[in-house]
Amino acid sequence: MKTFGTFIAGAILGAILVPLAVYLYFVTGKAPVATTAPPMPFEEMLAHKALNAHVDREMPRKAPIEANEANLVAGARIYRDHCSVCHGLAGQGESAIALGMYPHPPKLMEGTGVTDDEPGESYWKVANGIRLTGMPGFGRRLSETQIWQVSLLVADADKLPKTAKDLLAPAAPAESAK
Repeated sequence: MKTFGTFIAGAILGAILVPLAVYLYFVTGKAPVATTAPPMPFEEMLAHKALNAHVDREMPRKAPIEANEANLVAGARIYRDHCSVCHGLAGQGESAIALGMYPHPPKLMEGTGVTDDEPGESYWKVANGIRLTGMPGFGRRLSETQIWQVSLLVADADKLPKTAKDLLAPAAPAESAK
């Protein structure tokens, strides 16, 4: 019986000391907060699990518009105006803004980007943003149709019509004045 009492006392002490240690880690300034600092233990894993579970629960399951050429071209215009500064264009290096962010924003127009994500997942992220990542929510700035257009664009980034690709081509650098 004495062993059981020792176990219970240890469990109670642990239940008090562990949260206290975590609290002190944060309030004493030990937790990394700079975008250049390495992630905290379990930070990436816990953040991704929470985000994925929340988005999966709330995202729309079906797009109310088609991924046709007109909507993809409209989505390309929206992407170029609002998204490319962080997420870039195909064949373009990361912007100074993207380089300074943590976590780094994914390149959506190169490689697989988010083409394996359902459009509803991208819709949720564009509309609501993602806390502590620099990804703003555009739900108050863009219409629902515009959010769907850009969401369909990134979902189909690997198979865009030429008209949409042309809008997303990096601009030729302007000649410097002599």
